[in-house]
Amino acid sequence: VQLQASGGGLVQAGVSLRLSCAASGDTFSDYYMGWFRQAPGKEREYVAAISGSGSSTYYADSAKGRFTISRDNAKSTVYLQMNTLKPEDTAVYYCTADQGAAIVVNPDYWGQGTLVTVSS
Repeated sequence: VQLQASGGGLVQAGVSLRLSCAASGDTFSDYYMGWFRQAPGKEREYVAAISGSGSSTYYADSAKGRFTISRDNAKSTVYLQMNTLKPEDTAVYYCTADQGAAIVVNPDYWGQGTLVTVSS
């Protein structure tokens, strides 16, 4: 599975941003999809995940209430809508894929990352 993330950039605190990740190489709906992030000087952390059908979503505490993960299986694309961004959301965001529960711990597949920088 190949993953290509996009949509990062430099934004001011309080605004919204939507990340996208296009997948290829296998049947998209067979995979849980997720997002991780890594802030400067910190370890990589799980952000959100979504089931293959899109019927179930899962969020880290840091993402609940502000971030929404969704997918379009017809387009083989997963999204991360991020609202009310804060400077502490600054990180490289990675799109991930896995066929099971490892999606929230150590997914099999990782994209190249897209940088989100939130200025105060």
